[in-house]
Amino acid sequence: MNHLNALSVSRTLCASVVLSLLLAACGGADDQKKAPAMGGKEMPPPEVDVVTVQPGILTLTRELPGRLQAVRTAQIRARVEGIVEKRLFAEGTDVKAGTSLYQINIGNYRSSNESAKANLEVARENLARAKQLLDAKMISQQSYDLTAANLKQAEAAYTKTNEDWQNTRVSAPISGRIGRSMVTEGALVGRGEATLLATIEQTDVVIANFTQTESDVARLRSAVKAGKLKHTDSTKVELVLEDGSIYALPGKLNFTDLAVDPSTGSVLMRAEFPNPQHELLPGMFVTVRMPEALADNAISVPQRAVQANTQGQFVMVVDAENKATPRPIKTGAMTGGDFVIESGLKGGEQVIVNGLQKAKPGTVVKAVPWQANATAAPVAGQK
Repeated sequence: MNHLNALSVSRTLCASVVLSLLLAACGGADDQKKAPAMGGKEMPPPEVDVVTVQPGILTLTRELPGRLQAVRTAQIRARVEGIVEKRLFAEGTDVKAGTSLYQINIGNYRSSNESAKANLEVARENLARAKQLLDAKMISQQSYDLTAANLKQAEAAYTKTNEDWQNTRVSAPISGRIGRSMVTEGALVGRGEATLLATIEQTDVVIANFTQTESDVARLRSAVKAGKLKHTDSTKVELVLEDGSIYALPGKLNFTDLAVDPSTGSVLMRAEFPNPQHELLPGMFVTVRMPEALADNAISVPQRAVQANTQGQFVMVVDAENKATPRPIKTGAMTGGDFVIESGLKGGEQVIVNGLQKAKPGTVVKAVPWQANATAAPVAGQK
């Protein structure tokens, strides 16, 4: 019995010790969980990039689709019939005006030219002899005139054969980059038509052709006439490439058609862009950013700052309590890559540009001035 009592007491003590250890462990874990909350620091508010908007004079722009073409294009064609003996250029290279490009068989043309030259010399001698006979009154004036006419015919025949002979060597009419050859050695060209041999394009300068609708032109004129906008004399335009980047060199608007195309209801426009590195290729589709008018007391914001939901467009602003707050807006025209605000902002607001994913409504944020890309292209219309 004593032995059983001692064993029971021992088990009771062991159970108490284990329970105490478990309670202590649980309490320690809770204390560890509470420790950071009690001794830790609050997380700083997230930083967001903001731009402080202010009203001012803005150049309104419009982006219009266009297509590039070379400033000069020359089609190289065979002017005489014959077999191509040699191609004297490398495809896709730059050639100078006057450079020989093809050699067409010259055999028949050379002999024809030599024969015409001999006939010309005979005709000159005949005219000189006829002049002597006319002075001696041994022939009539009519006979002399016929001999003179024969000389003119011989001169014309020699000029034609000499020109044909020269055309057996096909030369570049302009300087530029020559494309692929449309014929190979051994090809018969010039029979019945002026066979296209190759094309040269001068691309140091490229032309962007684009159109503006008649309704847009009328709307702009009405706004200027009503005093809502001011006319801009700037002819500087920008080129937006297919990837959205801005071409480094600005262009110049140099042509606006005076009539509306009845089939499209649009006005043809043209701008020239320098292309010293040949980055722009004829046939490329581009977007032309063109200045339209000046707007006084207008506000703009970067495109990335504008969001939209089912209620409409809005931007996030940082209020007086440093909280992110949505502000409904309405956008209108463009100024470069920015939206012009028609309503919703008065000026002085800090509009969030970057960090919108951290700027939930009501969240306290730290506003940091937005550093726009210093290498961005200038707004069209600015000088």
